[in-house]
Amino acid sequence: MIEFVDPRAEPGAPVEPYELSIDPVANSVTIGLVANGFPDSEAFLDQVEKALAVALPQASFRRWNKRNASAMISDAMLDDVVAESSAVVGAYGH
Repeated sequence: MIEFVDPRAEPGAPVEPYELSIDPVANSVTIGLVANGFPDSEAFLDQVEKALAVALPQASFRRWNKRNASAMISDAMLDDVVAESSAVVGAYGH
């Protein structure tokens, strides 16, 4: 006889609903796009921006690239991202 064991466990943490703090459809938003410095991260964000621009034609976009995938974002760049963005997408290429 063969016995199959299901390795999946029940989730240990309760599921918390995620709600947007902004309404990107009703309001004009600036979406920050932050590349991590890997070669494909900017190319990936090009495609993200195109898709978001179709879904949110009233949105504007602002781009940053931290240039070093192994380093944290600088305080100055983070301050700019926070000050100039309503929402942010971070891209991790490789």
